Amino acid sequence: MSRIALITGATSGIGKATAEAFAKSGIDLILCGRRQERLTELADALGKQVKITTLLFDVRNGDEVLKAIASIPSDFHAIDILVNNAGNAHGMSPIQDGDFNDWDAMMDGNVKGLLYVSKAVIGGMIERGKGHIVNLSSVAGKQTYANGAVYCASKKAVEAISEGMRLDLTQHGIKITNIAPGAVETEFSLVRFKGDENRAAKVYEGFDPLRAEDIADTILYAVNAPAHVTIADVTIYAAAQAAPTTVYRK
Repeated sequence: MSRIALITGATSGIGKATAEAFAKSGIDLILCGRRQERLTELADALGKQVKITTLLFDVRNGDEVLKAIASIPSDFHAIDILVNNAGNAHGMSPIQDGDFNDWDAMMDGNVKGLLYVSKAVIGGMIERGKGHIVNLSSVAGKQTYANGAVYCASKKAVEAISEGMRLDLTQHGIKITNIAPGAVETEFSLVRFKGDENRAAKVYEGFDPLRAEDIADTILYAVNAPAHVTIADVTIYAAAQAAPTTVYRK
């Protein structure tokens, strides 16, 4: 019987790459995002390989999350894998110049959104006595850097939540994996710099950054580990990156 995975932020970047990797492995998919056109396009592309349903909602809205997940068709109810990928970075400035709206977007998406979706899914996993939750943190959750205090704080919270989930849920047969990527070339920097393509491109200049597929490969490895193995915490850097803000460029 095929496993079922729910992926948030599935319309681009790591979420999309994970959906593609899972589909190749025969894992049925619940694809979640805020852009219906992209959800439909991805579902059409992957629907030739596995069963797919889509959910349109914003993880930052708890009521939307609960309503959307409650609407999942009955043949997708037994969620085996949850990938909490949805998240964002907004702005990069000293704490004294921070924007309340940017702070809210990061804390609501990266922390509260992860909690809302997890809360909606965990109950079913406990009932079935099995499940696997993969949380996407960041190397920013391992080491704080200048001009990124709130983003780093949000990802440190993901790290703490992953640890807490493991303490609370292991007894119920639920595995928890925390993935902390370094510099991955996705839409991440474009969002952080509010559409400034030149500034976003400079983040990845002079070295070979990680790709979304690299992180998806690691997630697939974790969820395919033997039953007696939990891949608890993985930090992934590009070969040229030694720390969050230390990159050796050519």
